[in-house]
Amino acid sequence: MSLISIGLSGLTASSAAMNTIGNNTANVDTAGYSRQQVMTTASAQQNLGAGYIGTGTTLSDVRRIYNSYLDTQLQTSTSLNADATAYSGQASKTDTLLSDTATGISPALASFFTNLQGVSTSATDTNARSLFLQQASALGARFNSIAAQLNTQSSTINTQLTTLADQVNNLSSSIAKLNKQITSSTATGATPNSLLDARNESVRKLNELVGAKVVENNGNYDVYLGTGQALVNGSTANAMTAVPSAADPAQYSLKVASGSTTTDVTSVITGGSIGGLLRYRNEVMTPAINELGRVALVLSDQVNSQLNQGIDSNGAFGSNLFNSINDLNQITQRSIGKTGNTPGSSNLNVTITDTSKLSASDYSVTFSDNDNYTIRSLPDGTAVGVGKISDPSTTPAGLGFQVSLPAATVPPSTPFANGDSFTLTPTRNAAAALTTVITDPKNLAAAAPLTATAGASNKGSGTYTQPTLTTKANIYDAAGTADLRNGIKDTAPLKLLFGPVTSGSQSYQLLDAKGAAVLDKNGVAVTGTIVPGQSNVLKLPVGYTDSAGAAQDYTFEMTIAGAPSDKDTYNIALTGAGSADNRNAIATTALQTKQTVGVGANGSTGLSLAGAYGSLVSSVGTYAAQGKTDTTATAALLTQSKSARDGVSGVSLDEEAANLVKYQQYYTASSQIIKAAQAIFSTLINSL
Repeated sequence: MSLISIGLSGLTASSAAMNTIGNNTANVDTAGYSRQQVMTTASAQQNLGAGYIGTGTTLSDVRRIYNSYLDTQLQTSTSLNADATAYSGQASKTDTLLSDTATGISPALASFFTNLQGVSTSATDTNARSLFLQQASALGARFNSIAAQLNTQSSTINTQLTTLADQVNNLSSSIAKLNKQITSSTATGATPNSLLDARNESVRKLNELVGAKVVENNGNYDVYLGTGQALVNGSTANAMTAVPSAADPAQYSLKVASGSTTTDVTSVITGGSIGGLLRYRNEVMTPAINELGRVALVLSDQVNSQLNQGIDSNGAFGSNLFNSINDLNQITQRSIGKTGNTPGSSNLNVTITDTSKLSASDYSVTFSDNDNYTIRSLPDGTAVGVGKISDPSTTPAGLGFQVSLPAATVPPSTPFANGDSFTLTPTRNAAAALTTVITDPKNLAAAAPLTATAGASNKGSGTYTQPTLTTKANIYDAAGTADLRNGIKDTAPLKLLFGPVTSGSQSYQLLDAKGAAVLDKNGVAVTGTIVPGQSNVLKLPVGYTDSAGAAQDYTFEMTIAGAPSDKDTYNIALTGAGSADNRNAIATTALQTKQTVGVGANGSTGLSLAGAYGSLVSSVGTYAAQGKTDTTATAALLTQSKSARDGVSGVSLDEEAANLVKYQQYYTASSQIIKAAQAIFSTLINSL
């Protein structure tokens, strides 16, 4: 080996090093680029007899400065931060929507009851009634608006999932192609640094979309989701799609196709923007829609039920302020048949039976045959009971609703089969469906149905309270309500007649308008005794015959105190038109603080309407605050991971500049070696 060859080897090595330094410098801002370094080894030595002498240097490799552990940390941090960012962005919007005074329910609900208090203060004031109806409409509109915005969020998430799934497919395809190219390149013994960097960067970008686990297999990256569902396997990429869920088409699910097999991966995906959106939908959005609907159902049910117990300004029995929670349209829209159910199985009817027992959960109903089914709460799948679709009364108790066949289906010829499944959404659509149906202020039933007056010829010191009708009209039983109201109208007016005091007690009897004894449903005359000078609560059942010819009775209570004289009377009549009576308005106003939501659930005494909505706001606020905390924490973790990775693999301009000077000197020195060899050679030639 000549001195010239040694110098040339040095020139080659230093030139390669400077080229590599230039490439590093040019890619200082290239995402995912790993710093490269020229590796050289000493060439084989030559034995000159007296010893070995070197023959120069050999370029052995252009090494990629890379640490797989640090890169894995960066991928994980990227996934966590993208998840937290997507989650927090959505949760913060919902928190603002529910809690802001301009958009939330609390101010409108408070104004609703404040205006109702105005009606109870002045029951005959048409202006007060009109203001209350306006506020009732505003409250309904506020429920509608929030529900619409939450449903829009749901649709937006579906669109985002579709877009993100397409981006996942693009990156998966890129990784699969890079796997193939890298395998081909390494077969020649070379290390394709740029391809390796491009693949790692694709994996990092993939983790921005969805949490992915990478397993290196013979130089290939196999990429997996969740619990091991393959997204990339060697040079093959499996496609991800966002499609309407089989159980609930309103919410998209994610599926991965591998050959002829399609797997639903929605429940196992974590991390990335997709994971954050799915987590937000499960933890915040769906529970918020359901809880808002539950509050709307309780409000409508309780207010309607109470107003129906009263008398309006026209002297007619009360009517609904809000639309009925069990109108046919709502009953038939509370279930969703799973795709693939038996043809003709349609949907189930879900009728609310007790709003105070409702939870904010959705449920699944799965049939074991054409009649028997099991109900499970969602999303945890906890079994809550079994029932028969042919008998609505067998719906598991305590749920607050009954499941029944569609009206057109007559048992036992039910269209269901083993495996048929339905999702029940008892409260989901209630907030969107809430509307005010009373438009005439006179139709607001502020008065109680019965009014008592003392007989004009009374001589005693007896006092009385206004009668309270304790038999409540069931507004969801039209026939029963009509029978009760007809019974009250047909039996009124009534007269409570007192007799003489005997042995410290005083007898009374209840008479009809003709002076005949009033009988209860068993045909027994309504009589009793009081103790003069004490407060005596009288429970008075009044018999009537319903439309089916069956004997029924209604009961009212009133308190008699003091000492009525013999033959003193108290007249009980149906409250007339234009009455200033406000007792039913007061009873309706009391619903503001009455515990009517979630009563009995896990031994709970329940919450008021405002308390239930406040609990929803608090819950969403907690999730939103946690989301912001997670975003801050994961951002710091991502910065730390990126700094750690860049500390090893990143390009330092100062270091590259120093190396460039070093290799410039190396190149100059190698040139001098060649120059020296040339001078020696010239001297040798000239001496001949």
